[in-house]
Amino acid sequence: MRLNDTQLAQVDAQIKRLTNTDSYYGNVFKEAGINGVNSQEDFEKLPFSSKEDLRNAYPLGIQAVPDEEVVRIHSSSGTTGKPVIIPYTAKDVDDWAIMFARCYEMAGITKKDRIQITPGYGLWTAGIGFQAGAEKLGAMAIPMGPGNTDKQLQMMVDLKSTVLTATSSYALLLAEEINRRGMRDQIHLKKGVFGSERWSRKMRDYIQKEFGIELYDIYGLTEIYGPGIGINCAGQSGMHYWDDYVYIEIIDPVTGKNVPDGEEGEIVITTLVKEGAPLIRFRTHDISRIIPEECPCGSKFPRIDIIRGRSDDMFKVHGVNMFPSQVEEILGRVDGVSSEYNINIAHDDTKNRDVILLTAEAEGRVDFEQTAQTIKGLFKSVMSVTPKVTVVPVGTLPRTEKKAKRIIDHREE
Repeated sequence: MRLNDTQLAQVDAQIKRLTNTDSYYGNVFKEAGINGVNSQEDFEKLPFSSKEDLRNAYPLGIQAVPDEEVVRIHSSSGTTGKPVIIPYTAKDVDDWAIMFARCYEMAGITKKDRIQITPGYGLWTAGIGFQAGAEKLGAMAIPMGPGNTDKQLQMMVDLKSTVLTATSSYALLLAEEINRRGMRDQIHLKKGVFGSERWSRKMRDYIQKEFGIELYDIYGLTEIYGPGIGINCAGQSGMHYWDDYVYIEIIDPVTGKNVPDGEEGEIVITTLVKEGAPLIRFRTHDISRIIPEECPCGSKFPRIDIIRGRSDDMFKVHGVNMFPSQVEEILGRVDGVSSEYNINIAHDDTKNRDVILLTAEAEGRVDFEQTAQTIKGLFKSVMSVTPKVTVVPVGTLPRTEKKAKRIIDHREE
């Protein structure tokens, strides 16, 4: 998908504005002799930006406006390396709220809804983004934040919440708790808006069944405003994104070259009007594709497919490259196995070889030993590796209020 004339002019204006500052990216462009773009070809020659750049510019090297124009900062939720600090102007905050309100509207949420917000507040962009969007829409925000499941369920029942916003992991925890307590008839939820992590089809189906709600995937990342730059429509066929605020291209993660629309690759995002910390060609590492066809819902906003995974999520064992999405696809083919699993990878020094230990949950109606053998066989045939498999009852593995960490590589320790 090529830049239209308006987007091209916006990118050109962003570059010119950056080169008039002493910011990190202003200096990058000046040193490279870049002072603007006149064509798609010019644009595709621009250097990529990355999270590593943002860490190098810590704390506020990417700030492109004077201090007196910054009204807020946010930080990414990552736990490795220096944190990433993103400054926002008043216009950035308002633009984000506008985009978020559009997401709610795309999901059929109105000012009559009561939106229970469980993602975290503070430096993380999630909770405050969900709240700002609800307030911009005119809906009732119930700003719970994460944790305190008893209180969450009490408010859900007493305030008759109609929309739940959460990570998919916390939504699973709440759904299981509602099921365990027999509270299904006491809740009034109609829709769920979930983000921050990719989730399997089995997890989606379970949450949808237990809550009896429509599910929506919201997209975004702290570096690019936060959640709210895209969401799927009622047609559930990909996520519309707001191309008057961001431009999305898909590249081959190895070569860095653009791939044709419809082909899978890494999402790269350019902010078109962001003031506090504009980013040009930011590599997200999220894997998806542009959906070139018009959406049956009638919206003219372009679409990307659901996030398939991350290019940096790959783990390698016995020379085989594997992704969590492949693990989830295999487990999804096994009767009685739930969405929850974890993988521990270690090195057996006595045999000088890597070992994969997979723990998966399954319903009590299936034979655990036979299920483990089935999983082993599928791994061997699909991925050419054979893990050690343990099958445990549903609910055994820990649940989390945040993003679930399912792959633990002890070889890195």
